[in-house]
Amino acid sequence: MQPAPIQVSYMGFPGTTGADYIDYLVTDEFVSPLRYSHIYSEKLVHLPHCYFVNDYKQKNRDVLDPTCQHKRSDYGLPEDKFIFACFNQLYKMDPEIFNTWCNILKRVPNSALWLLKFPAAGEMRLRAYAAAQGVQPEQIIFTDVAMKHEHIRRSALADLCLDTPLCNAHTTGTDVLWAGLPMVTLPLEKMATRVAGSLCLATGLGEEMIVNSMKEYEEQAVTLALNRPKLQALTKKLKEARLTCPLFDTARWVRNLERAFLKMWNLYCSGQQPQHFKVTENDFDFPYDR
Repeated sequence: MQPAPIQVSYMGFPGTTGADYIDYLVTDEFVSPLRYSHIYSEKLVHLPHCYFVNDYKQKNRDVLDPTCQHKRSDYGLPEDKFIFACFNQLYKMDPEIFNTWCNILKRVPNSALWLLKFPAAGEMRLRAYAAAQGVQPEQIIFTDVAMKHEHIRRSALADLCLDTPLCNAHTTGTDVLWAGLPMVTLPLEKMATRVAGSLCLATGLGEEMIVNSMKEYEEQAVTLALNRPKLQALTKKLKEARLTCPLFDTARWVRNLERAFLKMWNLYCSGQQPQHFKVTENDFDFPYDR
């Protein structure tokens, strides 16, 4: 029914609507590169840094306090193992990525993979699948889904997050990065497969967490697990970046979204059709910068 002259898709669905009555999709250059614009019905609006908004600085500052941390024993997690983790819903996993995880577990001595019962019905199937790949039963750890606040704090108990390429960690990705947990992610083509890469880039450490192939994904995970000083250095840099990097700068994100809205409105008022555009910080077209 088009209740407004400009209609915009943001966040509700990580992909194109395919709807001719939605003019724009708010995204970013990494998540939706112009070279893939043909798979979107909307015109692409590229926000600087990352399109994905969050507000951890206001709601979850306790994770920044080193004296206010959970212990692995609080959740029955082994103290002596290297723990890989994926907190995504189980539907995001496919045989290719799970086979890769099994290879990683077999290559990294004394390691385990921490997953969520999300849903619980998937646990026995995944345990059976892992066993068939030669993974030891104690290397697969399932815990219940936790409330948001607790989930973020306990995420830091893992050593490395392993992302799912076919549908990335989105909110879960920002959760673990705010907790100071590095990840390995493999971007593909569709929007939902590229969000975690954008999150990583907006921390300033994307080059150390983004890979280009499944083989590179496996090698990066194994390398970080076996080279503890390298992983510790990455973790330290990530924790130090949380209060200054664009990913967690909510006020900065809001200003950029408002720049996008103003540009959309100006195009409409001047009689122009919706078009792809990039929002630039310090652009004098916007009153913020005058």
